Order: sequence, then structure tokens, then C-alpha cells
Amino acid sequence: MKLAFVLGTTSGGTGRHVQTLVAGCAVRGVPGVVLGPRETQRAFGFGGTAAVTFEAVDFGDRPNVRDALAVLRLRQALGRSGADVVHAHGLRAAALTALALALRPAGRPLPLVVTVHNAPPAPGVTAAIYQALELIVARSADTILCVSADLAERMRRAGAREVGRALVPPPGPAPAWGPQTGEAIRRDLGGRPFVLAAGRLAPQKGFATLIEAARRWQDLSPVPVLAIAGAGPLRAELATAAAPLGAAVRLLGHRDDVPALLAAADVFVLPSVWEGQPLILQEALRAGRPIVASRAGGIPDLTGEDGAVLVPPRDPGALAAAIRRVLTSTSLARRLSDAALARARSLPSENDAVEAALAVYRRLTTTALTAGPATAP
Repeated sequence: MKLAFVLGTTSGGTGRHVQTLVAGCAVRGVPGVVLGPRETQRAFGFGGTAAVTFEAVDFGDRPNVRDALAVLRLRQALGRSGADVVHAHGLRAAALTALALALRPAGRPLPLVVTVHNAPPAPGVTAAIYQALELIVARSADTILCVSADLAERMRRAGAREVGRALVPPPGPAPAWGPQTGEAIRRDLGGRPFVLAAGRLAPQKGFATLIEAARRWQDLSPVPVLAIAGAGPLRAELATAAAPLGAAVRLLGHRDDVPALLAAADVFVLPSVWEGQPLILQEALRAGRPIVASRAGGIPDLTGEDGAVLVPPRDPGALAAAIRRVLTSTSLARRLSDAALARARSLPSENDAVEAALAVYRRLTTTALTAGPATAP
């Protein structure tokens, strides 16, 4: 069996998930080819071995007039790949792949697996395009895997024939960070209670709501430090919002030591408008941090009702009250910490994710072999 993976431009969890699948399948003797934009290859280092190759097929994250060329190049690349199963990640990559497969000449069916990683955008033109992509994918894919229950329900409503759950594990074993590292980070932050958030500085992550919430706990003594690790397009806007709070809010920028920051934090906060199976939340669970998070998307599936204090998204009052409760109640913080560690023990491993995907590939390959030649559309 040989696999073809298709994904678009990504710098986050989608690319890391594909890395896990590609590498895990390769070490099990299942080679693959990755098709996608050149910048994705540069970001994740796909290809370069006999078991895993990369072929550039450039397409942006929004529809444009060059999409027809991308479809033709995908068709050609898939024809050369010798793949037995195609696994596309993200609705846009999946829709282009579905169109490319529809142009294939008659022959043995090439099954299409799709993983849906993200929620639809806010209402508007982009949302209408997203809905159209959903319909194309739902009617073309043999199996659709979703990172959260709400996405799975959307795809069923769109007419998907088979919908399952994608396993997106945290990468690798949890790193060990000694207490001295945490103490050094605390000293750097002034030794005050430490509230940590981390993620791309983008609207989906809800950091503006978190900064607004921070205004509401300035009466605490000592005043906690809110630190947000990450880079992104909202950096300047968030810095302006945080400026009146002075040293009580720090934008740390990109950090390579997020596990160490987690080890030092008194509470980890995930204020996102929507998430699937966020890797940073899984890392916070493994670190045993008290967690406050939005009740949105796949977050409650990861934390359960006991592994975090869950609040409505976009509600700075509820968010501030929850963080205040954790910071001022040792018993609540301890209970959340213990529950986080318990939830972490049930998280899927990279091995679980790869084996689950391979089971899907093998089943679809067997079905395709027994289906006989397909009729060209």
C-alpha cells in the first residue's frame, strides 16, 4: 500500500498531525507522497527519504483563479504517485483533491479520506465559500474524519456517507522540566501569580477577551502576571489593548520553551472562540496545570467537566471570574491539577493516531480492490 497526503498552507497543528501520520506510516513500511505548497514543505520538512517524497502543488488558503491549474496539477501528481489511498487535510485541500480525482480516467477507484481540522468562519462571503466546500467534500469523500463532534455533525448534515473522529495526539512524550526552570521563569515574571496562555495571535484564539478579563482582576494582591506566548497578525492590536495594564500583561512572542512556561504557570487559559483538539491544551493536561478554557468545539471533549473550568467564549466577565476562583482557591487549583493529569492519561498517543488511520486506509483499500473498475464521471 502507498499513500498520498494533500494539505495546504499551514504553520500549526494540521502540519504537525500530517507529520505524525506520514512518519508513522513510513516506519511501518507504508510509503507516502506529500502534495502541497512549497512553504508547507519548508515548514515541516516533508520528503527527502525513499519512504516519503514531496511534490509541490501550490494553492493558497483562499479561492482564486489559479485553482483550476492546481486541480490539474493534483490530478497529474496523483496519477504519478501510485497511491492506493489519498488523505486530504482541510476542506480546501480536500475539495481540490476531490475535483482532481473526478478528472481521473476510468480505472480502479482511488479512495479519498478527508480530515476536517477547522470550524467555519464567521457569516459572510467566506462562510458561503466554506459551505460550498463542505458540500463538495461531503459528496466526494469515502470517509471524513473530524477533530470535534460539532464538525462531525456539520459534515453529516452536508451529506457525508461516513464520518468518524480524527485522533490528533500531542507530539512525543511530555518533556521533563525541573523546578529550577519554573523558578527562573517566575523570577523573570516578578515572582507574582502567573497566568499563561499560548497560541497564534489570531482572532480565533480569543486573546483580546483574555486581556479584557485581566482588567477585572487588578484588585488582587499581588496582581497576577498574564503572559501570552505566540506570534501572529494581532500582535500590535493586542499590545495596544494590554498597554494600560503595564507589566501585568506580557506578550512573550514566539517561545520554544512553552512546556517550561506551563510547568511554572499557576493557571493555563485557553480563551478560544473555537478549537478542535488543540495540542497546547493536551500539553497543559499532561503538565497537570489548572485550566480555564472556553466551552467551544472539541475543548470539552478533551477536558471533560472536571479537567477544567469551562466558560462561554467571548465573555470576559465569566473568564475573569473563573481565573480569579482558581488563583484564590488552593483546593480548586489542586483538584483541577489532579483532574488534568487523570485526563492526560486517556489522551491518544502518536501510535494510536497512526494505527487508527492505517485501519481506515486498509479497509478502504480492500473495498477498492473488490469494487472493480470505476466508470469515468
